[in-house]
Amino acid sequence: MKGYSGKVFLLFFLFFFVINGFNYADPPGSKDHPLLSRYPGSVIIYYSQKSFDEFYFLKAPKGKTNYTLKDCKRGKVEGKITRIIYRIPLKKSAYEVFKNYEYAVKNAGFKIITSLRTKNIRDFVEKVAGFPGIWGFGSEKNSDHFYFVAVSPQKDIYVSVYVGEGYRGRPGKAAVGIAEVKSMETGLISSKKIGDTIRAAGHIALYGIHFDFNKAVLKPESLPVVKEIAKYLKENPEVKLYVVGHTDNVGKFEYNMKLSLERAKAVVKELIGKHGISPDRLKAFGVGPLAPVASNKTDEGRAKNRRVELVEQ
Repeated sequence: MKGYSGKVFLLFFLFFFVINGFNYADPPGSKDHPLLSRYPGSVIIYYSQKSFDEFYFLKAPKGKTNYTLKDCKRGKVEGKITRIIYRIPLKKSAYEVFKNYEYAVKNAGFKIITSLRTKNIRDFVEKVAGFPGIWGFGSEKNSDHFYFVAVSPQKDIYVSVYVGEGYRGRPGKAAVGIAEVKSMETGLISSKKIGDTIRAAGHIALYGIHFDFNKAVLKPESLPVVKEIAKYLKENPEVKLYVVGHTDNVGKFEYNMKLSLERAKAVVKELIGKHGISPDRLKAFGVGPLAPVASNKTDEGRAKNRRVELVEQ
């Protein structure tokens, strides 16, 4: 986090709370982010930290102070991503918790670039921003849901906070996302490595091929890997490959099967159209979540299961 050494600590008017009727404990291994502490009395119910991932947020239109969810555009940064969902104290309103988070980041010098108040934000927070279970419970009133995005002065840290009121006597939730922007540390797989692995094992799993969220569109950072595949094929004209797409088990089975096939087809299309590889040397298949190499119960396992494999015909 170049140029930023301070830590953000929430300042609250009240420091001791009791969650009446609820006795929760943080999951093992979870913790507050050192840059942003929890609202006192809150309990972690979901925790994820990845050394490199995508972070999606909403950007308000420039120059406007009055805007709606529909006016906002989707933004994305990459880096070390921490996602935490808290169950907030039963007797505290979502608004009070939200304003405390807002005060904390402003006090630390962060700039608020988006601020929204609408229940419709839940869909984005869960399905795009990557916070599972936000729809589990929450008020249906627009006035009970709050969201903001803030950025550090150096634009190397992004913070998003969503807070939603509970209902039927249940406490609300706060979803806190922190992106520490950085480039991916990677060693590009070479055509030699591809060849050596296929000769030894008959297949190779590639983790350097990435796609747009829920789409079969290759990201630009994937193209060097595809280029190395093409180089290997050109150096070994007798080789034919199955290009196999894999997913984790999040979402519907039928959707994942289709998505994995379309992603495999996208790789084949790139090899044929941009690198001149003969179509009869490549066949695309999608097996969705049917061939995991790790448990889908953890973020790390799901990341390993999302891959493209080259299999020798």
